[in-house]
Order: sequence, then structure tokens, then C-alpha cells
Amino acid sequence: MASIRPLERTLAENIDWNKARINFLAKFIIALIQVRSVNLSEIASVFAGRAKQASHYKRIQRFLRLFQLSYALIAVLIVSLMGVPGPWVLTLDRTNWQLGKTPLNILLLGIVYKGVAIPVLWTILEKKGNSKTVERKAIIGEFIRLFGKGSILYLCADREFIGKRWFKWLIANHIDFRIRVRDNTQMPTSGGGLVAGRHLFRSQAINKALIFKKARKIWGLKLYVCGMRLASGEYLIVVAPKFAATAIEEYAKRWEIETLFGCLKSRGFRLEETQVIEPERLKKMIALLALAFCWAHVVGEWLSGQKPLRTKKHGRLAKTIFRYGFDHLRRILCNLSDRVQRTAFQRVIQLLSCT
Repeated sequence: MASIRPLERTLAENIDWNKARINFLAKFIIALIQVRSVNLSEIASVFAGRAKQASHYKRIQRFLRLFQLSYALIAVLIVSLMGVPGPWVLTLDRTNWQLGKTPLNILLLGIVYKGVAIPVLWTILEKKGNSKTVERKAIIGEFIRLFGKGSILYLCADREFIGKRWFKWLIANHIDFRIRVRDNTQMPTSGGGLVAGRHLFRSQAINKALIFKKARKIWGLKLYVCGMRLASGEYLIVVAPKFAATAIEEYAKRWEIETLFGCLKSRGFRLEETQVIEPERLKKMIALLALAFCWAHVVGEWLSGQKPLRTKKHGRLAKTIFRYGFDHLRRILCNLSDRVQRTAFQRVIQLLSCT
């Protein structure tokens, strides 16, 4: 097998950890990509080194249980690694599933980038259902602490992320947003009465946007409203604190976080297969996934420059940039006994450098 020391050196240049932790991180990321699963037993089975599988498994468990991980460091590293020019469009959403009777509920903030959201900050919600305003404020507040308010172009989010206190906090902190609201949200008409928001758009042609140029008072806040009637019979209604003629198109970038969740779950690392349920350990697991995801995406971008992805008839790419890079990495990492793949391994390690 090829030496992983070049990967360790690259990681050490960007993460201030001791040699043993860097060694663990390099081995874990490689094993994670090889087995395409967060199942710890499977990861331990291909962990590099002479120790037995049981020893590798215990080492992974010790890391998840005992190591004090700086998520701020990981966030800054991810942003540096991806090299996304700011200011950034942020997207906030949850992904959740059930493991037996235990709900696994993750609130994640990402940066919109080339059809996917780059994971930056996340928290584990120890409950079922929606996030609370205090939890949303905490994650946005941490982002501001790390990168500054000026780094945010706007925030986009779905109907779950609404509420007077939440919107008031965003406006008070000068954070622009494009957030979808429920179609029964009470909105003023031109005559001064109140109606469910859908009534403002029900006479519109399907998929034709109606944009109101004057702010309307919703929950006592001045918000700009635009919306449309969808072919499904639903209404897409988006609000913003400033007038934005393209608010609906800008809100649509929210869907890039759904692509990310697919990459972390069934279309990538199969996060839903995890048996890790303790919140802090799961949070660390996601940090490791985020680093592996970024490596795959960086490789996919590089490959796209060498050989662009095919575009299908409907206009979408045949596969995501992440999957392009992920498949390439797996092919290399699962065949490191081959001389050609060892050379390719050195090349993809160079792509991981932030410098």
C-alpha cells in the first residue's frame, strides 16, 4: 500500500494536532472513502496498519469519545480548503431519521457552492421536530463570530425557519434573507385587510412570479413578499427584509443543502447507517465526514477542469461534482497496490492543500 505520510503532512500543515491524531485522521478519511460507510466496524476493517481490526475499532471509539475537537477550527479549515469567494449565500436546514426509538436530528449551516452546500457548522438537536429560535441564533452567531457579518450575502431557508422573534433577530443583526413562509401566513391586502398569503397569488398563472414592490407588515415586521402558484397546487411564497426582484430564484439555492444531505447519506457516506447516537460523538463523526466530503468535492472540481461532466437532456449534470470526485478517490484508494494509482494518490493529496 502507498505511504499515507504525504497526506499526513498535508493535514498537519492545516490542523494543529499532534502526530498521532493526524495519523488517525488520515487513516480514518481514507478508510471512510474506501468502504463508503460510517459503520465503524467496516471502517476498522480497512484501517491502515498492522494492528488487529478490534484494536482499530477501539481507537476510533476512543477518538469519538475522548478527543476534544474544535469545531471552529474545522469550520475555518473547510472554508479555506474549498476556497469559495465571499460574500456567501448561506443555507440552513435539518436532516433527521430514526435509529430504533432514538431520533437523530441535525441542524446544519452550509455555504452555497456549485450546486451543493459546503458544511460549515452543525449541531445535534436532542429531540424530534423543528429547531428553536435560540438554536438557530446560536449557529448563525457562531458563523458571524468566525467569519463576520460582512461575509454573509443572504441566508435562505424553508418554511420551518420562520417566526417573529427569529426574523426580528435577523433584521436587527443586518442579515439579509430569502425564507419561504407557509401559504396560510396572514398578510395585508392593498385594501388593508388580512388574508392567508395564498390568496394574494391564486389568480396568477402557474409558475409565474408576482413580486410586490412595497413592504407589507407580517408579524409586525416590514417584509417584502413575492410568490407563485405551483403546478402541484402549492404556493411558493418568499419573504425578504429588502426588496429583491429575484428573491424566488435566490431562495431556490436552498435546495443545495438537500444535495449535501444526499452526499452525506445515501448517495455518499451513508450517514443514516451510523450506530453512533450520543450527540457529541455524532457531531465529531460529521466533522470527519465534512472533511472527506470537501476532499471529494475538490477532486471533482479538478476533474471537471480536465474533463467536464456530461450534461443530460434535462440540463442537469450526469452526476454531482462531489460524486465525480468521490468515485475517482474510491478508485484510487481501493487500488493503492497499483503503481499508476499510487501516482494518482499523490496528485489528489496535493489538491487537498489550502496553500
